[in-house]
Amino acid sequence: MQKPKISLITVTRNAETTIQRCIESVLSQDYANVEYIVFDGLSTDGTVEIINQYNNHISYFVSERDSGIYDAMNKGIKIATGDIVGILNADDCFADKTVLSEVADSFINNEVDALYGDLEYIRPDGNVVRRWKSGYYKVASFNWGWMPPHPTFYCKRLIFNEFGYYDPKFGTAADYELMLRFMYLNKLSVFYLNKVMVKMSVGGVSNKTLSSRIKAWKFDFKAMGKNGVIFPHMCVIFKPLRKLVQYF
Repeated sequence: MQKPKISLITVTRNAETTIQRCIESVLSQDYANVEYIVFDGLSTDGTVEIINQYNNHISYFVSERDSGIYDAMNKGIKIATGDIVGILNADDCFADKTVLSEVADSFINNEVDALYGDLEYIRPDGNVVRRWKSGYYKVASFNWGWMPPHPTFYCKRLIFNEFGYYDPKFGTAADYELMLRFMYLNKLSVFYLNKVMVKMSVGGVSNKTLSSRIKAWKFDFKAMGKNGVIFPHMCVIFKPLRKLVQYF
């Protein structure tokens, strides 16, 4: 069977300290059929200069104004031509060189619509501070606060045409809402790739302050209500509690 083309999208803005590591991890992959798309939101640091060093290895790059990270992701998906689409954030990198080849093989061998795996949070020195072990998915999992790590989520490109793109009105929960919509509401067939796929730098907009965390909970609750999660008031409590075990 022909190897599928993977469209990989990286969205950046002022990421000069991490973007080179991100790009190098993409170039180190042992899978060749990759379309690499980079959208920059008019960075004011050295991000664009670093990206330009890799022009020969990037399929599409533009630095322009956008309406936020999810708007930029949607732009990337809409110009993608691959069979499969994935997102690798500018602060993240692949855990090893075989990730994309294993993603491709998993889609071929299991005939699924989407895939996810495990993730590690790392400090700038590379030390792991948190391990996100996703586990196998069941239809009712989302009702108990479960979700897969978004940087490990890959799905067939045509799924976006059928069920829609990231919806920015869900704020920091737009990725959670999309996975809810795809996996829970529309019951896509999903495969769990049981390995660490991505290493993510610690931090994040939704967890910086108490007020931002409360706002994130409200967005989570809104996403749950829209997609029919049972007892969302309980689920919005279970969701952050599930993260506690990732530190041990």
